Amino acid sequence: MAKLQLFILSLLLCDARGAMSTNEKFLFSQVESLAPKAQSSMDTFKDRSPVPMPYQKFGAQQPPLFSYYPELKQKVSFVSLGDFFTPIEKIDQLCPESQTPYVYMKRDDINGPLQANGLRVVGGNKVRKLEFLLGDALARHATAVMTFGCAGSNHALATAAYANLVGLQAISILRPQANSPIVRRNLLLQHYYGAQLHEYPNQEWRCLGGFCAFLRHKQIYGEYPYFIPTGGTCPLGELGFINAAFELKEQIEQGVMPEPDYIYIPLGSMGTTVGLMIGLKAAGLKTHVVAVRVDDYEDANEQSLLPLLRDATAYVRSLDSSFPDLKFGLEDITIAHDFFGQGYGIATPQARQAISVMHENYGIALDGTYSGKTVAALLYDLQKPAIKNKIVLYWNTFCGLDYSSIVSESTYKQLPHCFYKYFEADL
Repeated sequence: MAKLQLFILSLLLCDARGAMSTNEKFLFSQVESLAPKAQSSMDTFKDRSPVPMPYQKFGAQQPPLFSYYPELKQKVSFVSLGDFFTPIEKIDQLCPESQTPYVYMKRDDINGPLQANGLRVVGGNKVRKLEFLLGDALARHATAVMTFGCAGSNHALATAAYANLVGLQAISILRPQANSPIVRRNLLLQHYYGAQLHEYPNQEWRCLGGFCAFLRHKQIYGEYPYFIPTGGTCPLGELGFINAAFELKEQIEQGVMPEPDYIYIPLGSMGTTVGLMIGLKAAGLKTHVVAVRVDDYEDANEQSLLPLLRDATAYVRSLDSSFPDLKFGLEDITIAHDFFGQGYGIATPQARQAISVMHENYGIALDGTYSGKTVAALLYDLQKPAIKNKIVLYWNTFCGLDYSSIVSESTYKQLPHCFYKYFEADL
């Protein structure tokens, strides 16, 4: 997108809304006064080119991707955040009518590191992406990161938690979503981890608000925040799940589980699916990804997924030419569209049943936005004859751990006023 195109688009959209409030006029005055100063920074705003000296801080387990492609290690920044490899457990009691006994779960829900208070930092699939994205932010000497999401965004929460862990300020640019206990929990946890929280009424205003906050941060602090796209979905972030596929490959070789025929994951901003599909193919695994759509069709579909696969593959090859030149077509993509329901963040009856079944059988909490709908699709498919004796892996991307000991709904008035509605309205 050309420089300031977003700004011009937002102005046009606002024109259609009629008279502006005092706050809206202030936002536009900020954009008008600061936009010229931001022009030269907008390329950097989206820049993912390698830095001359990558920042790297490894934990006990180095990313297996670096062992297979050592040139990447010389060019890509990385900061160890989570506890990996995450365990794989058999969940063959999940569905009594299952046509296969070979059903497993990968526990990314517990990949957050243990803290002194006995709790894990909030985990989930976003931790894998943030190891590369926050590593890059540190390499670029950023002091703050900005990201986007809905009010109960797991990604915004994870960004806040791990930015705090590595000493960065997080700025969350949010838009409304259907209320739920998870929305409340995630907002309180973001505040607990020190994030600056902003909410705008729709996608267009969120873009404009984010742009203003981006410029305002430069005006106040003398530098722009490091930008992380919604869901961490960009080629750099997708390295997290390319790496995850090689982690799975090593666990298969160690005998933790047999090579799966299918992996079930949610499809939202699509970065997890992109990384996993590329990584599985590069690792030589036959496993097919079943992506369960949890977002609107226009934002998550087969035609949108293909260019992301191409871009991420090209990005990795630009860093290490020995990485295979993988090709993907529509025949490689399986998206389950029938479990989305009435909207993003609105739990379906099937998702509620899946949440109940998982909790009753394994004591693991799912959510109604992502994991509940994914397990609903899994439960449905397990009863099909086509799945007979197949090996199936559910990749749990949602951290459902209990954080009530550190956050309480009674403290919601510490949040910006625009978030009170999530706590004062009935669920």
